Amino acid sequence: MPSTPQVINQTQARELLAQVDVPQILHKLFRDLAAGQAVQPAQQLVEFPQGAGDFINYLGVLAEEGVYGVKTSPYIVREQGPLVTAWTLLMSMHTGQPLLLCDAAELTTARTAATTALAVEALAPLSARRLAIIGSGKVAQAHLHYVKNLRDWQSIRAFSPSLGAAAPQAIAHLNSLDPRLTIAPTCDAAVDDADVILLCTSSAGPVIDPSRLGKPALITSISTNAPRAHEVPPESLNGMQVFCDYRQTTPGSAGEMLIAAEQHGWDKRHIVGDLPELLSEHVPRPSYDRHVFFRSIGLGLEDIALANALWRHL
Repeated sequence: MPSTPQVINQTQARELLAQVDVPQILHKLFRDLAAGQAVQPAQQLVEFPQGAGDFINYLGVLAEEGVYGVKTSPYIVREQGPLVTAWTLLMSMHTGQPLLLCDAAELTTARTAATTALAVEALAPLSARRLAIIGSGKVAQAHLHYVKNLRDWQSIRAFSPSLGAAAPQAIAHLNSLDPRLTIAPTCDAAVDDADVILLCTSSAGPVIDPSRLGKPALITSISTNAPRAHEVPPESLNGMQVFCDYRQTTPGSAGEMLIAAEQHGWDKRHIVGDLPELLSEHVPRPSYDRHVFFRSIGLGLEDIALANALWRHL
């Protein structure tokens, strides 16, 4: 076996991802994690000296597939704004040789959105009809792609501060993704009476306050590299049923969980369930007497599983 890994750039990764079933690959991953056939260590955060940024390593082992790997993602501070990149290295557990080096930008977008979709499928009320999406970038668009057929959505409303009068092309593109989608004038208008709210931003601080919502909803939240980033107020965790992608690692990295534990008396033992438990049916669907909150931080295993799928597809 050659020791030089195959290299996939961002464009190639995008084309290959369209040829594999991303949600099904991640579904199997979380079932393997529940069955002890996969290993997910905690994220490794390393800071650069003099406040120049940091990088996060996301590790993972897929024993049944015979591979392990690491995604490394730097957050580089620059005057013109931070630069974030990511690359995933896939290794063979049998030969110890590198198999694939893949630009992880497309992997990250796809696995982030598809993981949220798994949570929506497992957690959202079967009667859910009103969907709200906060954010308008590639990650938000990928969320729409993966969740649009999971329920009989009667309305899909999106909001982003960038979707002002000066962004007609961006608005037209979003409208083209699904005929049910409309652009809300404010965040409050987007989430009004929503059954499911997908937070798909790169914000370092809260973008909605669950206490202001008129009825219980499923709220999903993702991560960004900013230190202790969070999309809901940390104190709001005490009033919600909390789920996450993986309970062994998420509480140690998710910003609102860290702050809630330090300042608001929240305990990670209050997490009701995670995706391995939900997808192996060890945890029942939640009741909606209060909000349901799902937090994902992005697991190395998700990147490794998709990289492995692309390598095998090739």
